[in-house]
Amino acid sequence: MKSHQIQLTAYPKGEPGSDHFNLVEVDLPALRDGEVLIANRWLSVDPYMRGRMSGIKTYVDPFPLNGPMEGGAVGEVLESRSDAFKKGDWVMSMQGWRDAYVADAKLVQAIDASILPPQAYLGIAGLTGMTAYVGLKRQIALKDGDTIWVSAGAGAVGSAAIQFSKAMGAKVVATAGGAEKVAYCQSIGADAAVDYKAVDNLAKAIREAADGGVNAYFENVGGTHWTAALEVLKPKGRIAVCGMIQRYNDTSAQPIPDNLTNIIAKSLRIEGFIVSDHMDLRKDFITDLSNWMMAGKVSGEETVREGLANMPNAFLGLFKGENRGKMLVKL
Repeated sequence: MKSHQIQLTAYPKGEPGSDHFNLVEVDLPALRDGEVLIANRWLSVDPYMRGRMSGIKTYVDPFPLNGPMEGGAVGEVLESRSDAFKKGDWVMSMQGWRDAYVADAKLVQAIDASILPPQAYLGIAGLTGMTAYVGLKRQIALKDGDTIWVSAGAGAVGSAAIQFSKAMGAKVVATAGGAEKVAYCQSIGADAAVDYKAVDNLAKAIREAADGGVNAYFENVGGTHWTAALEVLKPKGRIAVCGMIQRYNDTSAQPIPDNLTNIIAKSLRIEGFIVSDHMDLRKDFITDLSNWMMAGKVSGEETVREGLANMPNAFLGLFKGENRGKMLVKL
């Protein structure tokens, strides 16, 4: 059987382009005992993938050049030589950026597509939602009555964080780029939303929207947002550092913010996190998410592109703000 996969041709410096990716046809090996043949149906693109395109090992190995890339995927079992799966089962894996693959059955996870749409396991019910949950529950320890600022509020993690924060009893201020995304943030529960592209002083705009300041900040952007956050956080404020997408493609040195002393003066607590280090919260996450969804407090927004060949464009679109909610590719 033939499979098609997207391969990385070079490690980009600065913003990646379509010339950094190549669509390749490969032969799949014959199935052996304990293995499954999967046809992917939905693929995920996420900002963290940019780090794996740097050629530098961080908390995970970089993508290999001229080899299959990886990412979240859900698909159907076409053939199985494992007792754990049968034809027609839905599974989730990290074998994305390809339309089919053969893998050890231990490397895929069964999902129940009768409870939620299969693609939800890549978004609100998957690592995206889990990331928002971990940041709020563990790093920030969000409390009923807190005021929180969520950056990149129209993105996948940000939109989940807005809804989860409201479900947990917080007042939410969101930032997003453009009037349409600001309206979207408000439609999913943000008490106030600021178009960061339309204000001259972001800290002032957040302070006004938050009636004086915030107790917590969910960091997805970095750069100018980070600097503003150190201004608007109240004493004993907490920051969960999830991502800094404003800097991922930046090759120039940036000045150090001159308000870092606020960390001391305000006794701020700042913690970065990788969601895979906190999977002990998975059971609590699924329980809370199920309750919130049944109560109508949480839903998952998706931006969908079609076809494997559109994977690079979908990924690059994340850095241009083309997604509302979770960016997915449907095969």
